[in-house]
Amino acid sequence: MTPTIVKAADAAQFLSFVPRMLGFRPSRSLVVIPFRGTRSLGALRFDLPPDDDSVERVASTVVGMVCRLPDAEAIAAIAYTDARFDDEGMPHRPLLDAVAFHADACGVRVSDLLCVAADAWGSALDPQASRGGRPLQELDHDHPGLGLPAPDGDQSSGAALPHCPPEERARVSRALCELPRALALLGGPAADADTTAVPGASSASGTAQVEDLGPVPAPVGEEPADAASTGSESNRVDPAALAAAARLDDLPGLFEDVLRAPEAIDAYDLAAIGWCLARPSLRDIALVQWSGNLHQGDEALTAQLRWESGEEYPPHLAMRMWGEGDPPSPARLDEALRLARRVAASVPRTLRPGPLAMCAWLAWALGRSTHAAEYAQQACDIEPDHGLSQIVLSFVHAGHLPDWAFRR
Repeated sequence: MTPTIVKAADAAQFLSFVPRMLGFRPSRSLVVIPFRGTRSLGALRFDLPPDDDSVERVASTVVGMVCRLPDAEAIAAIAYTDARFDDEGMPHRPLLDAVAFHADACGVRVSDLLCVAADAWGSALDPQASRGGRPLQELDHDHPGLGLPAPDGDQSSGAALPHCPPEERARVSRALCELPRALALLGGPAADADTTAVPGASSASGTAQVEDLGPVPAPVGEEPADAASTGSESNRVDPAALAAAARLDDLPGLFEDVLRAPEAIDAYDLAAIGWCLARPSLRDIALVQWSGNLHQGDEALTAQLRWESGEEYPPHLAMRMWGEGDPPSPARLDEALRLARRVAASVPRTLRPGPLAMCAWLAWALGRSTHAAEYAQQACDIEPDHGLSQIVLSFVHAGHLPDWAFRR
């Protein structure tokens, strides 16, 4: 991937680039842009401190994260606020000064300290700056050669689930009703069982059990053929459900197929993925594979089956959930997030926490903590004790980012 190199003539032009670089217009935020020489290394966004007592904590946390970037030599810090320049001068000046203090203590040069307020903008390093700031109109630069449009929304925009037509939701709901019947007919658990075996478990020693949605209707019993043929049409299992159930015998293959051809996904694919993401043991296989590759999905399936039999889960797979290990492909994470968002929008509300939690983790893995918190909170609103959602929320609240966010 070739980086886009843009030269800013002054602070105003630099500020006009920032929303395009971020992909949103920051609001009530502290944005820190680290540099190596004159080239930016990305950007970090934080909520503004809620009170004066939090200024030092936020400033030290921000600079601490910058110090995790091995190539960072300098920073520019920008406070975006709804406050206004007034007789006291620049809003959030104590925060910017605290960032500068901690950066200097860590040997990081400060290239600029800026504030974009509701009525003006200014630089804390400009000796000629007026107390009332400079006109916001100076930030209205067009960049036709940049190829990046000016974004409309702020950091919270884009986290809403995509629209799913009612007819598609109805088809997915019917598919979810048919899928357990198909699994039972193909040799699944008895009607009174409340668990279901991990697909593919027949190829490993032992049987892995995970939580199910509820009792599964029994297969056709020992009734005469003529009675079966004249039975209710409702006893017939949709052949498409049987095909979808059969695909669950190769989970990594299914997870890879839906990621490679998302446009070809039908209601049964959405139902099958939603069914899997609602079960932690199957969801974790998808998490490892979508943040890695097909081979790692196969490895995660085998590891899950062995763990259910009492063996240790491989640390190199477990560490992926915490944001450690080899960096995943951002493009692959993006595709997986689009898929998980569509699944979450199409399944019934009671089944939504699983795909929402996957959305949360994928957004967090991409460095979009604000979106990650939104997805995770939606899941917890439905199921307050949802495990993965609570983990992601704890990451966000602690300011924990994946290790690969600090590696180029």
